[in-house]
Amino acid sequence: MPASEVMKLYRKRKLHSGPGGKIVRSKKQAKAIQLSYLRSEGRIGPRKGGGRKRARKKDVASKR
Repeated sequence: MPASEVMKLYRKRKLHSGPGGKIVRSKKQAKAIQLSYLRSEGRIGPRKGGGRKRARKKDVASKR
């Protein structure tokens, strides 16, 4: 299925989370499925790694 059809199916409430899976109700999940199809077609590169960076905790005991 082309990635362009994913959102059409989502709007018609016909998009399933997998073969025989539940109907997708969240737009975020529909976009994730669309990205998955684009990656499998080779139109988008692999996922970007990382995530948000956490600030390093300051050692309170060393300041005393």
